[in-house]
Amino acid sequence: MTLTAGLGFKLEHLDAVLAARNPGLWFEVHSENYMMDGGPRLAALEAVRREHPVSLHGVGLSLASVTPPDPDHVARLARLAERIEPCAVSDHLAWTRSGGVEHGDFLPFPRSRSALACVVDNIQRVQDVLRRPLLVENPSTYIDLPGHAFDEATFLAEMVQRSGCELLLDVNNAFVSAHNLGGDAQAYLDALPAAAIREIHLAGHSPDPDGATGLLIDTHDAPIVDAVWQLYARLIDRIGARPTLIERDDHIPPFEQLMVERNRAAALLAYDSARAELVDA
Repeated sequence: MTLTAGLGFKLEHLDAVLAARNPGLWFEVHSENYMMDGGPRLAALEAVRREHPVSLHGVGLSLASVTPPDPDHVARLARLAERIEPCAVSDHLAWTRSGGVEHGDFLPFPRSRSALACVVDNIQRVQDVLRRPLLVENPSTYIDLPGHAFDEATFLAEMVQRSGCELLLDVNNAFVSAHNLGGDAQAYLDALPAAAIREIHLAGHSPDPDGATGLLIDTHDAPIVDAVWQLYARLIDRIGARPTLIERDDHIPPFEQLMVERNRAAALLAYDSARAELVDA
């Protein structure tokens, strides 16, 4: 089965998910919500997996921490992956843990040479246990730290080359970061290595409640804006069709409403695939 566009799985949508038969449809879950040995939540995931491909998207590896990923966490993730046989396993380029303290957020870091070495080592530790490439997601950023030796696109390319991981490219994160730091989202996307991009995320964002900051926040609580759709269409035009996920984690609408955005992404992917076939013919 060729994956096209998917949705983040929500328990309240279980019946609709199990009944859906759209070609190429797949679902993503947050790994940490299912890293247990049994119970109704895991049973629901297994039911979804019997009908659809599933990817595991984590928040707890803390890949940019100076300390390695927690071995127990990685072992539990590996057991879940063995059980579910996901189409992909991913996490974020950020740190969430330091000195044994969980900070509950994706925190930025200077893109230094030492940070690159640390990130590469952490990714390889996880991949050694998973026995598969890890997909690493580009961050959404809100402040520009000092001490960068690389721009973000170069850092990601070096990370991929040295670790053997792949990229989960969040287009909304690129848009939010460019807005917040005064960058060019299109130039950033154009600079990323096409071959490394295994999966794409699309999501909505919201203005910072403190209107004085002028920041956009990667909230996943709103529809995808037209500017992000435009960036996505141009990205697909450049790199070709890639499995694409619609993320929605708050203010969750009915399943049918989410499927409208999912089907819009699927139509763009189908158009690109059809065009590629004509070029190759």
